[in-house]
Amino acid sequence: MSTEQQSEAPAEGDEGPVASGNDTLTVTDNRTGRSYELPIEDDTIKALDLRQIKVHEEDFGMMAFDPAFTNTASCRSAITYIDGEAGILEHRGIPIEQLCEHSTFLEVSYLLVFGELPTRPQLEAWVHDVTIHTFVHEDIKKFLSGFRYDAHPMGMLLASTGALSTFYPDANKILDPIERYLATIRLIAKMPTLAAFSYRHNMGQPYVYPDNDLSYPENFLSMMFKMTETKYEPDPRLAKAIDVLFILHADHEQNCSTSAVRGVGSSDVDPYSAVAAGIAALYGRLHGGANEAVLQMLRRIESVDNIPSFLDAVKKREEKLMGFGHRVYKNYDPRARIIKSHADEVFEATEYNPLVELATELEKQALDDDFFTSRKLYPNVDFYSGIIYEALKIPPGMFTVIFAIARTAGWIAQWLEMTDDPDKKISRPRQIYTGAREANYIPLGERTGEDRISGPATRPS
Repeated sequence: MSTEQQSEAPAEGDEGPVASGNDTLTVTDNRTGRSYELPIEDDTIKALDLRQIKVHEEDFGMMAFDPAFTNTASCRSAITYIDGEAGILEHRGIPIEQLCEHSTFLEVSYLLVFGELPTRPQLEAWVHDVTIHTFVHEDIKKFLSGFRYDAHPMGMLLASTGALSTFYPDANKILDPIERYLATIRLIAKMPTLAAFSYRHNMGQPYVYPDNDLSYPENFLSMMFKMTETKYEPDPRLAKAIDVLFILHADHEQNCSTSAVRGVGSSDVDPYSAVAAGIAALYGRLHGGANEAVLQMLRRIESVDNIPSFLDAVKKREEKLMGFGHRVYKNYDPRARIIKSHADEVFEATEYNPLVELATELEKQALDDDFFTSRKLYPNVDFYSGIIYEALKIPPGMFTVIFAIARTAGWIAQWLEMTDDPDKKISRPRQIYTGAREANYIPLGERTGEDRISGPATRPS
């Protein structure tokens, strides 16, 4: 019997877990009149406890139907805490506001991975290990050079991250502490290099090797923008803004891409392939592309004078207010408040951008309108991040790539936690089957039906 075929339901004749006291949920099946007491732990019940609820012994048992898992906890995690109603985001219990003010992205990465802030020697060793692993194999350069000149940087990052598994075949030894540590270091260290190489390829410019004399955000800016100068010296205000953006995007609980990393990683695949799955999920416009949509919206509004009519169109559902609202946050996204406080320094160090004034006024008018505040529509982190990236002369195609650099720390921390979880099983959601049953095969010559192919019969290869 394969792992997938093994039954997870209570044994036959077993009524399932028995609990007493107030920490239970009593469920009555009106089809049979039978009642069941389901244990409550951490304000949840186990979905498998529903399987004991049957009309006949031959039944599969009750299941929960939850498209997109909007009310289903898939794991226990000690990494990130979010209270959307109160606008709280904490990593390992430490508020995001404190981390952005006092910490660096690499220190936060250590916190996510190991569960506590490092001592000075631990941090120095961690930064050293990340720094000396920023280079990639020369064959990776050859691999990237094979992409079209206009290849999307996110697609290149996705492919090159997955390709790393072929350079480090021992990474599939996922229980080996040395291999796990090396994979963690390599992914955090090499992601900015792969991202910058993808950008330079897209721009038709030669790749710039890492500069190990620079900090993590400074090195990324150097690999992106260094031209003929002997030594690239990034503006410290810009480097700080990038570092804060990295911290703000480092982890965000069980979102689509993190769930993808955990789902693919549950098969015991190597961490490079699992993180590549996260990048693939982040590539989608509903996940990582929101800040680009904000810029498109602001350009469509054009001027401050047009804001009232635009907001009226939003109320009539003729327009969408991009960068406002969040699946989790029903209050002001704490990340948006933080990045807004750093935006002014970025704008001082870069050329004037009229979109800044437009965005500021749009936020003010929207938050003065009960229509939006009553619906819990507050700015999220994407509202200002895209404007900051544009001020840094980073093209929209790179916005999600920068997101992926930061989120790699969270992905690998989540992968490590999942791998050590005693409750870990290979991901295998159930379904409610709605198709035909016991249909007979129809010979080819007897089949009829409409032509379902639309468009040209031949397509470019």
